[in-house]
Amino acid sequence: MQETGSPLSNSKSLPEKREAITDQQVLIVGGGHVGLSFALLLAHHGIASTLLEKNRYPTISPTDDRTRSHYLDSRNTALSRRTVQIYQEIGLWDELQSHACRIDSVQISEQGSFGRAQLNKAEEKVESFGQVIENAWLGRKLLLAAQQSPLVTLIDNASVNTVAQQADGVTLSFSNHDAAESEQQLQASVLVACDGRDSTVRQLLNIGTTTYDYQQTAIVGVVETDKPHEHVAIERFSPAGPLAVLPLTDPEGDGNNEYQQGHRRSVVWVCPIGEETRYLEDDAHFLQTLQQAFGQRSGKFVTTGRRGAYPLSRVLADKQVEGRCVIMGNAAHTLHPVAGQGFNLCMRDAHVLAQMMSSQVLKGEDIGNAQLLQRYEKARQTDQKRVIRFCDAVVHGFTHPNPAIKLARNMALLAFDKLPNIKPLVATYAMGLKS
Repeated sequence: MQETGSPLSNSKSLPEKREAITDQQVLIVGGGHVGLSFALLLAHHGIASTLLEKNRYPTISPTDDRTRSHYLDSRNTALSRRTVQIYQEIGLWDELQSHACRIDSVQISEQGSFGRAQLNKAEEKVESFGQVIENAWLGRKLLLAAQQSPLVTLIDNASVNTVAQQADGVTLSFSNHDAAESEQQLQASVLVACDGRDSTVRQLLNIGTTTYDYQQTAIVGVVETDKPHEHVAIERFSPAGPLAVLPLTDPEGDGNNEYQQGHRRSVVWVCPIGEETRYLEDDAHFLQTLQQAFGQRSGKFVTTGRRGAYPLSRVLADKQVEGRCVIMGNAAHTLHPVAGQGFNLCMRDAHVLAQMMSSQVLKGEDIGNAQLLQRYEKARQTDQKRVIRFCDAVVHGFTHPNPAIKLARNMALLAFDKLPNIKPLVATYAMGLKS
């Protein structure tokens, strides 16, 4: 889990605790955003889980109320409207929203070309297209909710060693680096692996992957501009790859306050692999490059914080179910960050599986039943394949140097902006409201 300390609001209560309605336990490996969210979804349905995380969790308290200490040094995630609805469903959104900034408008363009398109919430008759939230805050709130849930058992600083399946369950052995015993075991009805792109569980189950290296690196950070963001997200395509500037909350403010004059923006800058060093080490060069790419749409880029570099690849598990084991999150599908679809797709996966398990429990049946898990895998294929195709089409379509293709994509942007009935369809898919 990459999230560490972040300020904490004490204005809202956490979700009401519930009693387990089943003694069937789910074992979750990987306690990042997806793993914690899945554990909380299960708890919402009265299903107990044990979650193993390889890193040590930070110590947090519900009484902490610190202000942001690294206001330009945070990673951020764009949450679709559907993801927001899922967090509302389990009673967490009131805790999250003070550090989330809504997206009212999306502007799409290509550097040096005539194509332009814009989505506006008023035209699409929606409250927003989504929210941008600081990873540290999201992780902190998810962890605190999991720690306070009687249905979630957390074991951190633990490494998985083996996975063995039986007819009626799964046995996992692990090393807990805080315990005296060299190796311990856990048994459960089903195992869900949310342990990332290089998933240990996936490898132990001998599930292969199909991998594509984009030969790109994403430079991720936070900047400040002299012009308020006005809740506008900007997608800009350059010869190097897709770029994004997203609105963020004020340092001390609520991102949904109508009177906010936010100047902080999350930036995802994609460059060819091998060119990332100067963007990471030279603030002036990074700001100047952004200015050249975005022009005056965002105002002047005046300040930047610490940045991270992340090599981009597509990693797809050859299958997402093996017996009583489910592969989920980045372990199942690691995608290009264009359009911010990856995490939101994972959340829809988690929501569907939790609902299916809940229905199974209410019928008094086995939540690790192989047929149930295979139905889950099949049920998620259409949504997953559509998002994967979309991400790849955008990446390859907007970086292809052929002049005829460049003309065609700019004409397509203009058509998208002008033709009726196209925007609502695209907006619905982008918001995750049709899966």
